[in-house]
Amino acid sequence: MPLLLLRLFLYWVLHCSIIVGNDYSAGSCKEYIMKKLLMGNEAIAFGAIDAGVKIVSGYPGTPSTEILETVARENDGGIYVEWSVNEKVALEVAAGASYAGARTMVTMKQVGLNVAGDPLMSLSYIGVKGGMVVVVADDPGPLSSQTEQDTRHYARFSNLPVFDPSTPEEAYEMTIAAFELSEKICLPVFLRPTTRVCHACASVETVGKQKTYESEGFIKDPKWVIFPPLTLKKHRELEQKQGEIANMFEDSPFNYIKGSGTIGVAASGAAYTYVLEALKYLKTDIRLFKVGTPYPMPPEMSKAFLSGLSKVLVVEELDPVIEESLIETAYKNKFDIKIFGKKTDSLPFAGEYSFDTVARALEAFTGESIDMPRVPQAENLPNRPPVLCAGCPHRASFYAVKQAMKGKKAVFTGDIGCYTLGNAKPLEMTDTCLCMGAGITIAQGLHRAEPDVAQIAFVGDSTFFHTGIPGIVNAVYNGTDITVAVLDNSTTAMTGHQPHPGMGKTMMGEDVGKIDIYSILKAIGVGYIERVNPFERQKAIDSVKNAVSHKGVSAVIFEAPCIALFKPQRIFTVKADACSFCKKCIREVGCPAMCAGGGNKVYIEPSLCYGCGLCEGLCPCSAIGVKSVN
Repeated sequence: MPLLLLRLFLYWVLHCSIIVGNDYSAGSCKEYIMKKLLMGNEAIAFGAIDAGVKIVSGYPGTPSTEILETVARENDGGIYVEWSVNEKVALEVAAGASYAGARTMVTMKQVGLNVAGDPLMSLSYIGVKGGMVVVVADDPGPLSSQTEQDTRHYARFSNLPVFDPSTPEEAYEMTIAAFELSEKICLPVFLRPTTRVCHACASVETVGKQKTYESEGFIKDPKWVIFPPLTLKKHRELEQKQGEIANMFEDSPFNYIKGSGTIGVAASGAAYTYVLEALKYLKTDIRLFKVGTPYPMPPEMSKAFLSGLSKVLVVEELDPVIEESLIETAYKNKFDIKIFGKKTDSLPFAGEYSFDTVARALEAFTGESIDMPRVPQAENLPNRPPVLCAGCPHRASFYAVKQAMKGKKAVFTGDIGCYTLGNAKPLEMTDTCLCMGAGITIAQGLHRAEPDVAQIAFVGDSTFFHTGIPGIVNAVYNGTDITVAVLDNSTTAMTGHQPHPGMGKTMMGEDVGKIDIYSILKAIGVGYIERVNPFERQKAIDSVKNAVSHKGVSAVIFEAPCIALFKPQRIFTVKADACSFCKKCIREVGCPAMCAGGGNKVYIEPSLCYGCGLCEGLCPCSAIGVKSVN
């Protein structure tokens, strides 16, 4: 009971508001400021709500996922929210609503922007009417991504401005400012929070919705249709507009210079907060340039910052975007100044920054020691690699395919999701992993290069709808001999169990008809399709063998829900007197609930066991059985 009360208290602290109000006169309006303890992603969502957003679309991807989820949770009924099937679709949905004058927001992670790149580039030429904010969460580290790319390059490539928040508070303010700027310049605007900003918590002052933004509807106009002659004209206008936007940023509250001296530091994003903390411990007088809008950089402010300085250190995560801009400014203005950063190896190109990283760079830059306690670095600790959860149906699916293909030449192409972890020992069932949906198409290329090798492509149910379908269409159309293993666990598990078209529910919880994967495969023309529960081990093995023996495109749909969706109905135990300690159960499937216990016996940790029963069927001694039934 005390634990329950503690949880309720923490929930209240995190989600309840402190309201401070000013009543100016009887009968007049009251101005309220709401103070909320918010995660950065929640702050962005509240910024969008308070800016009058009408349509929010996106695709789940850490570290961006909670933005859309928060809008859905805080929705007063006036906002349409959807998880789209992929980022390209999400951006196009938002663009269409913006054409009609509605304020829209689209959310994704940095890798998802690659999927949305096609409509994005054209949209920068076409433009928008209602304010449109494209939130792309970058992942320095990376902590949960296959790339460490920098969205600021996309901003420069597409000639679209970008806001780069340093804190959750600033993320809230920048979101509102981004909508205003978008409508002023009639272009989409990027907001680029990074992982530490997305997932940090802070007390954020929210102003509440100031007014209702009504859209006037779509007005027919030739400008909404992109043709080469129009594109040429728009490109000239777009390039000219960059200077206008840069000048707007001269007065932005998100850019400022403070301090004096003959040396300077320019910083942005989460790295700025580390600089601010470190400067408290330095005696050297430093001029600080806080950059909140890295593209386009405000030219006069950049010039004013560099003027009179002998050297500058640029602190920014990922690529040297600000550093290169300041180098260009120094060159144009013939400043005799040394600029240090990534290009001088003063700071690392790759990886997420920390206070220690920035403090060491500042010590080298200033020649002064930062005298403060440092966080001790853990040494010689064992690595803890990620693994599939105990009871995960993907483990059973991988094992069935592995057994079916024993002694045969086969390549197993993987994809993005929990099941990427199939590459780990002892399963070792993911030979390639490129990007969403690519396992299916990589398999086709491999088949053309090595026709005598069996090609089996794994794809999750959410990824199947995201980008898997076109690849299968391509395989059927070109008569390519591959087998697609669809790992259907009835959710988008890796990013937090968001709904997808195969689940029969929308983001807002509306019941809709399920889109059946089997029926899609049948309609596409896949020649052999079989559904199977991966925990029915022999049946699953036989299904894979049958599919692989079929000439042309075949598919096995492994259907079993993610173990996080239900409570275990039973748990297993090892009968110590029957266990021969052959360790086959550990060696072949690598379930984290199983370990080599004392007395040369295998032990199953009951708190981890989900009762899938995969181990029971593997034990040659029949030493594993049900311990209890819930």
